[in-house]
Amino acid sequence: MTRAAPERHADILAAAGRRFAQSGYRGTSLQDIAADVGCSKAAVLYHFADKKAILAELVARPIDQLRELDERIAGASNPAEAQRIAAEGFVDLAVRFRRETAFLRGEFPGLFQQPPFSHLQHIPDRLVHAFAGHSDRPAARVAALVILAGIAETCGEFIDLPEAELRPALLVLVRRALEPVN
Repeated sequence: MTRAAPERHADILAAAGRRFAQSGYRGTSLQDIAADVGCSKAAVLYHFADKKAILAELVARPIDQLRELDERIAGASNPAEAQRIAAEGFVDLAVRFRRETAFLRGEFPGLFQQPPFSHLQHIPDRLVHAFAGHSDRPAARVAALVILAGIAETCGEFIDLPEAELRPALLVLVRRALEPVN
């Protein structure tokens, strides 16, 4: 018996999410996804135009939330507030969307080069700038980049850790690592 279209669509998304988390977006083929679902590559292509369309659907909610975080950062009244909003908001986002964070490890910069997300290319730079407390000092920017990458890596590694434990642990570390804004 064949699966109903909405169920097959959901199965493809779930399999793609697992594969992307294991092998990365670039390391996963449509054939890999099809094999995991137990269907043909043509069946996958019936539901999605290409692999980019699968990725776009998988990250639509986190990207919307990231865009909202970017708007909150842009509306901050001072560098200290922007840093706090960025730190708390990015930790919340990474923890809430741990599975997506896991499969975007190493793919995040390239994601914003993809046509569905190219209009958001400014977001990573604004995040780094906010984490750095609007400082152009190399040490502040290096710390910001390390913290952002560390949050993503940690969320990917601790997918099964309860949110109530992961979020506070990350926030304590982020606050320790960030340079205070004067």
